[in-house]
Amino acid sequence: MPETPPGTVREIRLAEVPAGLPGPEHLAVVEVPPPVPGAGEVLVRNRWFQVFPALRTLMAGGVPGAPFPPLRPGDTLFGPAVGEVVTAGEGVRLRPGDLVSHFQGWREYAVVPASEPLDGSLPDPAAYLAPGATAYAALTRIAGLRPGETVFVSGGAGGVGSLAGQIARLLGAARVIGSTGSAAKAERMTAELGYDAVVLRDGGPIGARLAEAAPEGVDVVVDNVGGEQLRAAADAARPGARIVLVGTLATQLSAASTGATAPVELDTFQLILRNITLRGLTGVDAATTAEWTERFGAWLRSGSISFPHTRISGIDRAPLALRELFDGRHVGTVVVEP
Repeated sequence: MPETPPGTVREIRLAEVPAGLPGPEHLAVVEVPPPVPGAGEVLVRNRWFQVFPALRTLMAGGVPGAPFPPLRPGDTLFGPAVGEVVTAGEGVRLRPGDLVSHFQGWREYAVVPASEPLDGSLPDPAAYLAPGATAYAALTRIAGLRPGETVFVSGGAGGVGSLAGQIARLLGAARVIGSTGSAAKAERMTAELGYDAVVLRDGGPIGARLAEAAPEGVDVVVDNVGGEQLRAAADAARPGARIVLVGTLATQLSAASTGATAPVELDTFQLILRNITLRGLTGVDAATTAEWTERFGAWLRSGSISFPHTRISGIDRAPLALRELFDGRHVGTVVVEP
């Protein structure tokens, strides 16, 4: 029997633009009528959605050229989600109960364009929200990681970083180093997430700590942070090193910043003399995503990799989950189960 949605459903909207880091006071849980699918669309009940730090930038007005639109007061938040099909519009072959991935998170029910159902490649459907495709693309498509190389991952306990360390190890890295601001997270990184050493960010200069952890330098950098950590990574880079720019957590998680810019000063002479490559990564193509999903599923089933994440139950707790993400409360991906 197909599910009948309730008379009203809940979603999370931006109530006001925060002056600093977003908190529950800047968001509103709103009840609305359930949406109705049209031709080529399906109504899904969201089972899980991801809380991700780029929302800070979108709330601050976004960045020109970014793939996502800015959020204005009254807008419903959005993000990666996995939903269960409830009803389908005309011309759709999906059936009730099918699971699909989409980008209309932060709501209990959503209308989305019909797509192929998830095929069960991953043993846990929530793992489709893991940002591992980004880490995988950074290491394989851009950096071209070779066995025996040394890898540094800034923000190594975050959604991308908690998978990047494990992936680098599986791809044959000889030494994997990460950074974090928490001693407790550092312990988990070396015990569970594939890291040989962790550079602890505790207010002191991080460059000296990275040089101590990697005395011979680093070959590949997956930079999720920017700022001082990117500068330290560039200083530690060996000749021919490849630096992949993935995120800007240094400003997105800073109350003193708008989260919409990420300036950093680098010694260009040294980049040139050591033939160091810097390249940004925004978005992952379908072929790489499919390859990652296949390998991720096999690694999960064999126990070679884990999906570090925290599950928050109840859409009403999503605004607090966002603030906890900015406060660095959790390891890995933050997932809400509406």
